[in-house]
Amino acid sequence: MILGIDIGGSGIKGAPVDIAAGALLADRFRVETPQPADVERVAKAVGEVAARFGDTDRVGVTFPGVVVRGVTKTAANVDKSWIDADAAGLFTEAVGRPVTVLNDADAAGVAEMRFGAGRGVTGTVLMLTFGTGIGTALFVDGTLVPNTELGHLELDGVDAETRAADRAREAENLSWPDWAARVQRYLRHIDMLLQPGLIIIGGGVSKKAEKFLPLIELRTPVVPAQLLNNAGIIGAAALAAESV
Repeated sequence: MILGIDIGGSGIKGAPVDIAAGALLADRFRVETPQPADVERVAKAVGEVAARFGDTDRVGVTFPGVVVRGVTKTAANVDKSWIDADAAGLFTEAVGRPVTVLNDADAAGVAEMRFGAGRGVTGTVLMLTFGTGIGTALFVDGTLVPNTELGHLELDGVDAETRAADRAREAENLSWPDWAARVQRYLRHIDMLLQPGLIIIGGGVSKKAEKFLPLIELRTPVVPAQLLNNAGIIGAAALAAESV
């Protein structure tokens, strides 16, 4: 059994995954992301989620930042103690079995390309996850370009995710039309830079796509993620299975 665990800004959730079908084998188990979200507290929370499901062969864990060979290089939405931390080693110790660690948006993108909205699509595809921040995963003919972090593009003099992430919508109590206008501004900028053939919108907000996607006008087709907020869990498990 392969377990996927997705670390988010507000919650850490996991479930065992059928990696052939791209589906959860059990209901997700979720704990609150500890505050501060430092190395010790987050590793303990990941261990708690893993323990919920008993014995597993391998575990895949997503992280909201750049991950290079199991080492976390950035920490925009978690504690700075994660910078240059051996995340793979820390999580392996916490759960008691081998762990593969990857960027959270990359994991969600892999799941959508294999099992969801991007399945069978060639050319350039961009996956965007709107949540605490904006995660991005870029694919060229199905191959992942890892750790793109395009949510941190400067737009109108500020970090784009500070204005267009779902957290900004909630914190500023924006209406769906007002938030959609910010998202469209960001999407037009990134569309101009990358010229993708398809943009997939994921993250928790994808469950409410009907409230904002019809308000967005863009040259490139923009579609909601089919795996919704389970994409990170599924992608993490899929890549963990391949690392055996």
